[in-house]
Amino acid sequence: MISAVEMVKKDLNGFADAEKAAFLPKFFQAFPGGYGEGDRFIGVTVPNQRKIARKYYRELSLKGLELLIRDPLHECRLTAIFILVLKYEKTKREDEREELVKIYLNNLASINNWDLVDSSAYKILGSYLFKKDRSLLYKLASSGKIWQERIAVISTMYFIRNNDYHDTLKLAEMMFNHEHDLIHKAVGWMLREIGNRHFEVEYDFLKSHYHNMPRTMLRYALEKFCLLLRKKFLTGQL
Repeated sequence: MISAVEMVKKDLNGFADAEKAAFLPKFFQAFPGGYGEGDRFIGVTVPNQRKIARKYYRELSLKGLELLIRDPLHECRLTAIFILVLKYEKTKREDEREELVKIYLNNLASINNWDLVDSSAYKILGSYLFKKDRSLLYKLASSGKIWQERIAVISTMYFIRNNDYHDTLKLAEMMFNHEHDLIHKAVGWMLREIGNRHFEVEYDFLKSHYHNMPRTMLRYALEKFCLLLRKKFLTGQL
């Protein structure tokens, strides 16, 4: 009897597109020296991966989920992430959520590109930690591993959506001297999300720190500001 893991892979292969598979390594920098170096693709679109995840999330066991999340193919890992999120969101049992978070944390090495991080971190880790001790986020943010650092930042999206900005701002300050623009973009995005809900909080933070922030981080944070105010921040005229 064919396993659920094998069925997921079979369905993914049914949507494979050679032209897209040739393009994706450039998009995700899977070339030598890129942040996604060594990753492999078969060219399945995200909507089709989500469709497969919805089809199999109930029958895929936790053991099968871990096998899929560790697969060398990017599409297998992302589909596994979609399934993990669905399982987490559908259950109301705390013990089941704890088990799913454990799987997430035990497989951080496989959550190794921005799409994998951004589609899961706040939905799983952010949600789980919202009413718990959040020291894990600071451990991840200090790990020296770019994807764990991005997970820490993006996890706070859940807090932001619940009008809790403290950890986002604290992590942002920690990342001012980070060398990678993927972190600058993530922080700028989260600051912008704060501004969407409470403009004064983002404005006050940027006014206090814009001289020390990487340019990319500042530009991402300012995207929703009016042209005049953006110009004042970017030219140091405040």
